[in-house]
Amino acid sequence: MIKILLVTPEKEIFSEFASTLRKNEDVELSWAANGQEALEEIPDNPVDLVVVNENIGDMTGIEFMKKLLPINPMINCAAVSPLSSDEFHEASEGLGVLVQLPVDPGELEAEDLLKRLKHLKDLTAGINIGMNSNE
Repeated sequence: MIKILLVTPEKEIFSEFASTLRKNEDVELSWAANGQEALEEIPDNPVDLVVVNENIGDMTGIEFMKKLLPINPMINCAAVSPLSSDEFHEASEGLGVLVQLPVDPGELEAEDLLKRLKHLKDLTAGINIGMNSNE
């Protein structure tokens, strides 16, 4: 099961994106209306991916990802941003961003993101972090 948290006060922006994700039986989708709600939810309900809007009411998406990093640095993020790819890379470097999404993400972005996340999960499936291979 792939657990995805969408963080946005504007669900309608993500309606097509979320609908595409829900078509996959192995996806569990949840929502948070703002950054603080998401930050409080994540420790008790871990997720594989957080999709964050550019402005989530109480902070920006970049500010949210900076606050998320000390809580769980292993969570992948996808962030909506109108910035150019170079500007976005500069602003989000080191924050664990899997992909930048356009301002109005839709079906194609959802499919691509899910494909990337599944590939990443497949790559890390056999890794035991903290285990010495001689043990």
